[in-house]
Amino acid sequence: MASIQLQPCGVHLVGSVNLPTTEDVLDRIPPLLSNRLRRLPDGETGKRDHFTAWQRGVFAAAPEAIKRRDPNDQSEIEVPNVTHEQLAMTLAKLPKQLKTQYEDYALDSYALFETRKASGQIPSHTKFQVALPGLVNVVSVLAAPYKLAIEPHYEEAMARSLQRIQDQIRHDELAIQIDVAIEFSFLEGSSYALPYFNPVFPGIIDRLSRFANLVADDVELGFHLCYGDLGHKHFIEPKDTALMVEVANALKKAIRHPIQWIHMPVPIERKDVAYFEPLKNLEFCVPELYLGLVHAHDEGGTRERIAAAQEVVKEFGVATECGMGRTPKEHFATIMEILNSVSSPIV
Repeated sequence: MASIQLQPCGVHLVGSVNLPTTEDVLDRIPPLLSNRLRRLPDGETGKRDHFTAWQRGVFAAAPEAIKRRDPNDQSEIEVPNVTHEQLAMTLAKLPKQLKTQYEDYALDSYALFETRKASGQIPSHTKFQVALPGLVNVVSVLAAPYKLAIEPHYEEAMARSLQRIQDQIRHDELAIQIDVAIEFSFLEGSSYALPYFNPVFPGIIDRLSRFANLVADDVELGFHLCYGDLGHKHFIEPKDTALMVEVANALKKAIRHPIQWIHMPVPIERKDVAYFEPLKNLEFCVPELYLGLVHAHDEGGTRERIAAAQEVVKEFGVATECGMGRTPKEHFATIMEILNSVSSPIV
C-alpha cells in the first residue's frame, strides 16, 4: 500500500448522496465524518439524484423543446430547424417567468439543517451547502433549435432562485457551489453534449462568471468540476487535470467574488503523478482544493492516488469523484469509511 506523506485535511461532499431522504443525510453523515466537513449539502435526494435531469419539468409546457436521446447510444436525436413563427409559439407556451424550484428545495432543507444545528447534531462550524448548475447544464436538456432562445429566460430564473436563497438563508451559514460538468463535454469535443455557441471557452467562462458574480460577497463560493457520471462513466476520460486548471484560472480572473474551494475528479485508474502534474499551473492559491479520488471498496487505491497527488500538491482534502446520488446504496458505508480513514479532521 502506498505511503501517504500527510493525511489530507477535510472531506467535501459534492452534492447528491445515495440515501433516501434529506433527513437521512443530515442525521447520518455528520457522525460518520466527524469534524471533517466544512459544509453539508442536503443530498439532492429524490427526483434530484440525476443532476439536472429533473429540470426538464421546467419546460414541460413546451415538450417539443426538450431534447430526446437515442436509447441505444444516448446520442442526441436531431430536430429539424424551426421557423421564427414556430419558435415564437413554443416560447409563448412557457410561463413568462420560469421557476427552477432550486430555492424551494434549498429552503425546505435549510429548515431541517437549522433545527439539527441548534440541537448540536450538526457541528456549529458547518455551513449549509447549496449546489446550483452552470447554465449550460440545464440548457443542454433542450433540443438544438431552442437553446439560444430559451437560455436567457432560464438564466433569469436561476438568478431569481439564487436571490431567494440568499434572501432567506443567513449568509454566514450559506455556501454556494456551482456545478461545472457539461461545460467539459463542450471543451473536450465529446458527442454527449455539443456546444450551442461560439467561441466555446470564452462563452463558458462568461456564463459561469455572470452567475458567480451574483453570489453575495459574504456567502462562500466554490466550484465542482466534473466529467460526468452517466452510468458510472465519464462522457470522456480526462487526459489529466490540465483543462480543469485552465478553467479554474480563467474563472479566477473573470469572477470578482473569492473562490473558496474547487473540486476536481480523479478517475479510479489514475494513480500516476502525470495526472496531477498540471496542478502546478494553478495561478492562484485555492483556499480549499478537494480531489475526488475516493472510490468505493478501494482504500488501497485511494491511498495510492493520494500519494501520487502529494508529489505535486501538498495540501488538499478528499472527496468522491462526483455526487453519490447514482451510486449503489450498498456502497454508501464503504465510501464513508474510506473518506474518514484517509482524511484528518479540520478542527
